[in-house]
Amino acid sequence: MFELMGAGSEQMASGGPRRADARRNIDAIVEAAADCLGRRPEASVADVAKEAGVGRVTVYGHFPSRAELVDAAVVHVLEQVDVALKSVDLQGPPREALARYIRASWEHTGRSLSLVAAAEKELASERIHQLHERLAERPVRVLERGQADGVFSDDLPISWMVAVLHRLIHGAADEVGRANIHPSDAAELIVTTVLRAFAPGHVEG
Repeated sequence: MFELMGAGSEQMASGGPRRADARRNIDAIVEAAADCLGRRPEASVADVAKEAGVGRVTVYGHFPSRAELVDAAVVHVLEQVDVALKSVDLQGPPREALARYIRASWEHTGRSLSLVAAAEKELASERIHQLHERLAERPVRVLERGQADGVFSDDLPISWMVAVLHRLIHGAADEVGRANIHPSDAAELIVTTVLRAFAPGHVEG
């Protein structure tokens, strides 16, 4: 160990191997947190450390609180969701495009119900909203096109429509968690509710 420090002191000082080791540990911890919390919202730091193959001290060294660990896991999963949603076709008739977006969003939310529950328990609602801002941008153009085409109400602000949409998705996750609705029914319930709520006047979807 002392030989390594002596021979590679310059590299260590510049953050080489040590920084690389730290980065690997962080990546392993975040992935383990996403997996553990994705299975059980009450998963402990010890559970995450065991799955990541590190000690609790190492976890706390990078994430001083469980809330920070949950935050990092949510960021990690949302980055993956963002990449996946890029492949969703949002062209064509706005109502159909919005329905495709909702189904794709629910597909990923439905896989992360436990993580959603952990986030809602550990993180402030403002932080959850901030984390979803990038995803919230995706349906904006679809909603704008729908208003221009007259298939969505132009009395509703776009920002409000986006907020309602994402709150419905999270509300559905909560209802699934309470066993009030079946996961396989959630996407179509959201689609039906949104299209009816956003329709101009009394027109229904």
